[in-house]
Amino acid sequence: MIAQSRPFGQRYAFVVVAVIFFCLLIAAGLRSSPAVMMLPLEHSLGWGRDSVSLAAAIGIFLYGLAGPFAAALMERFGLRRTLLAALLLMSGSTALSFFMTEPWHMVVTWGIMSGIGSGAVAMVLGATIVNRWFKTNRGLVMGLMSASSATGLLIFLPVLAALAQWGGWQWVVIAISIASALLLPLVYFFVPERPSSIGLVRYGGDPDDVPPRSPAAQGNFISHTLNTLWRAAHTRTFWYLFATFFICGFTTNGLVGTHLIAFCGDMGITEIQAAGLLALMGVFDLIGTTFSGWLTDRFDPRKLLGIYYTIRGLSLMYLPYSGFSATSLIIFSILYGLDWIATVPPTLRLANEAFGDGHAPLVFGWILAGHQAGAASAAYFGGIMHEMQGDYVLAFLIAGMTGIIAACISLLINTSKPSFDPEPQPA
Repeated sequence: MIAQSRPFGQRYAFVVVAVIFFCLLIAAGLRSSPAVMMLPLEHSLGWGRDSVSLAAAIGIFLYGLAGPFAAALMERFGLRRTLLAALLLMSGSTALSFFMTEPWHMVVTWGIMSGIGSGAVAMVLGATIVNRWFKTNRGLVMGLMSASSATGLLIFLPVLAALAQWGGWQWVVIAISIASALLLPLVYFFVPERPSSIGLVRYGGDPDDVPPRSPAAQGNFISHTLNTLWRAAHTRTFWYLFATFFICGFTTNGLVGTHLIAFCGDMGITEIQAAGLLALMGVFDLIGTTFSGWLTDRFDPRKLLGIYYTIRGLSLMYLPYSGFSATSLIIFSILYGLDWIATVPPTLRLANEAFGDGHAPLVFGWILAGHQAGAASAAYFGGIMHEMQGDYVLAFLIAGMTGIIAACISLLINTSKPSFDPEPQPA
């Protein structure tokens, strides 16, 4: 059992954030690993990039689809239980993939199993933690946790690329499995269910502060999850947020996260050097996303999204014509890195404003599903385009144009009136 007292008072919320940060970091490392495994699998097992891209796409899609159900599970059965089960599934599925010899083995382990497991260790987890543990400074904290994916790139990809180049794809599998398993005791001992479990209130809250409880805490969590989607889908705000986050996923971990290393390989750049570019993006995204959280607490999130998506779209259209020199790639990595996950804090704020604190984590889970559907589409789309054309040029140009479209959609979002009426409670 978790002890019923903790040091630091309300500041213990930041201990919880630190543990969740590491969980999100490992999940990001897991989801980005197929990028460094693509060429080793092509060389050692003869698999085409479209086969590896399919497994990556399924994993990314389920990573998003599992999110809203995971949010409801956290309310119904407990955040800690759900998170521990997810970490076990992540570790076990990647360990099992050590023995894969056929492309469908990768689909089952890296696609289906790890996709479901990592889906509970995603931004919907961050949104749940923010709403449960923080009354103030939400944008900043969400920015910090969103930046964990960038830190995952920063720490993991160069190391994993070196492991893949030195010992093959099997060493990547071992590293991810061990890293996931090491998180289990941290979650068990340091993550209480909610502040009231240890006699606290949310950070920045008054002594009588009581965070709203989701209706998913009681009853059938599956029907509640689907009912929330049904109600949200009848609002224009939901579809605007869903569309922009679809494009967000399409233009980040779907295309760049999955195919940038292979794109650079086609241009004569080694895997370690290309992974270094992603790591550089990670450094600047850590800065950019944290700063985005600070800005989100102070400025109109719609205008922030418009700026972010415009910069991203222009960056992607620039890359194929950059010449792939050291200077041009560094410029791309800085501009693109500052913008990688900067969209998360303003998107969560808009969801909170439109749907309320009680429903926002679950609705945000469905919006995040749109992000991962976009990412899955781009992961497979990039592999197919490469097989058809022999390069990635058109794929990156199309992705850049979708970024400009997302910028325009962002400015149409209106949260001045709540999108949800209070859900009827049973008599």
